[in-house]
Amino acid sequence: MLIDTHAHLDDEKFEEDREEVILRAKENGLSHIINVGYNRKTILATLDLIDKYDFIFGVIGFHPNNAHEMTDEDLKWIEELSKHPKILAIGEIGLDYYWDFAPKDIQQEVFRKQIQLAKRVGLPIVIHDRDAHQDVCNILKEEGVNKIGGVMHSFSGSVEMAKECIEMGFYISFSGPVTFKNAKKPKEVASNIPLERILIETDSPYLTPEPFRGKRNESSYVRYIAEKIAELRGMDIEEIEKITTENAKKVFKF
Repeated sequence: MLIDTHAHLDDEKFEEDREEVILRAKENGLSHIINVGYNRKTILATLDLIDKYDFIFGVIGFHPNNAHEMTDEDLKWIEELSKHPKILAIGEIGLDYYWDFAPKDIQQEVFRKQIQLAKRVGLPIVIHDRDAHQDVCNILKEEGVNKIGGVMHSFSGSVEMAKECIEMGFYISFSGPVTFKNAKKPKEVASNIPLERILIETDSPYLTPEPFRGKRNESSYVRYIAEKIAELRGMDIEEIEKITTENAKKVFKF
């Protein structure tokens, strides 16, 4: 069995065939899909999905690109929603210095507030980090996240950073880029960190793996991530499936 630990099934790219995509994932051996709501609209859509499908679970929070939209009322709302039995983590939260939708100081403030919220409610966190490695690590350390741990989503940092995050209680999650021909860094990390800290995800409809790169991604393609990691580690895919599924169950407490 496989678990897609990060998907956006509510995305408009699934508008015409969402149900077929979800059923196809089930038919392709997925036991769970974790859908991530990252602003008010997508959090509401995530709640609809987890109430409709028994094998879809949720993660909720405000993405750094939406940090400027989050109010104190939103923070209280997320805290209340986190009591839902199928909400497994707070996320995806973090920093994104690639885009300039939200000023860096606001991103950092909102990131800290949501880490503190996660600590209050006792849930792990799912981290978005784009071109902000050092600031992400500094904030995680300063906020004492080892008490809750979590997931470095679609990890793009170095082996050294991955090990630093693992020491803080994080799992390292790999998506489509680990299959890309010229993506050396994800392959290096996937080859060199402990197996008991590896997760797989699609981030669908984005980051589509080979051999479908350039097309819409979907949860059933998580198998290609598992295959690539198995190849990199010289293991059978069944072993990687089992290990990554057990890892997901540990961090998300299924």
